[in-house]
Amino acid sequence: MTVTPPLPHHPVAVVGGGLGGLTLARVLHVHGIAAAVFELDASPAARTQGGMLDIHDDSGQRALRAAGLHEEFLRRVHPGGQAVRVLDRHGAVRLSEPDDGTGGRPEIDRGDLRDLLLGSLPEGTVRWGAKVTGARPLGGGRHEVTLADGTAFTTDVLVGADGAWSRVRPLVSGARPAYTGVSFVEADLARADSRHPVSARVVGGGMLFALDAGRGFLAHREGDGVLHVYAAVVTAEDWLDGIDFTDTETAKAAVLKEFDGWDESLRALVADADGPLVPRLIHALPVGHRWDRVPGVTLLGDAAHLMSPFAGEGANLALADGADLGLALAAHPADTETALSVYEACMFARAEWAAAESARSGDLLFRADAPQGLLDLFAGQDA
Repeated sequence: MTVTPPLPHHPVAVVGGGLGGLTLARVLHVHGIAAAVFELDASPAARTQGGMLDIHDDSGQRALRAAGLHEEFLRRVHPGGQAVRVLDRHGAVRLSEPDDGTGGRPEIDRGDLRDLLLGSLPEGTVRWGAKVTGARPLGGGRHEVTLADGTAFTTDVLVGADGAWSRVRPLVSGARPAYTGVSFVEADLARADSRHPVSARVVGGGMLFALDAGRGFLAHREGDGVLHVYAAVVTAEDWLDGIDFTDTETAKAAVLKEFDGWDESLRALVADADGPLVPRLIHALPVGHRWDRVPGVTLLGDAAHLMSPFAGEGANLALADGADLGLALAAHPADTETALSVYEACMFARAEWAAAESARSGDLLFRADAPQGLLDLFAGQDA
């Protein structure tokens, strides 16, 4: 008689090693609870994390305090990163606010923040190259999770922290992300102060918004002197399909056609880009996305409430979700369902507000009188 050995078991299994999943694992570790994180990337260096994040004092920074990492976070922030410039399509400066060090949203490189979280976890917490392909309930809140290599494990608490196209989400919700009507093309200008001085002056020390009806350049200065640029276009979902991004010069021409008549100092943010351009469709889950309590499983971050980036809330919500879920599980060690219910009630309310703000901000950024909507917002008026 052949006896099949039992599958490996993890009391808490986190699918996805992004900011939210790592924050959850760290807060659990602080409270003496082990978690296993399954990440499809082969290693921490498998891909560039990229981009600057503004970490809000009432959400992302609160989460880092719960994780015991706030002081180290402050040592890694980008000085001057909270500066903001708003231009119109003619290159006229409509608003310029320096970073005076008093703002509540300091900037940090996403990769630096991820490294901080990874370095705070016990060795072996993250299983690299572990792509989850599916999960099924076993009853009593337990789940079996299968990996691409054919192996599987069981868990008492399954957390989907696996982003927009989550493999865990179907266990609790049939919702799928929908196209928001905005497409991005990403570009980088390296060593900008020496190699691209005009673009460096246009962007300034922090964030740039150069806007017109249905169009815009959004850019920020990274800590290593790179300017990271998003050319944003309100357009049909198939617009990017008609551009050959394997031919960078052809792709640049196609993107810049959407910005005919714009000042050359703004067009240069794409025209002078180093390396290939990267297309990106902006998707979102419905505002107010939620689900009925499903035993033993929940979601956090983009898996739970994917939204457009126009309110700067995505990373902050992922951090806050991870911390709040970890704190709830620590507060109710013998009652997982109560812990998950407490967490979801808080997360649903927070995410609904943020998703509504993100959608509203996207509308005002690209409305017919842009950049006036953003200027009104900064002025504290009802945009």
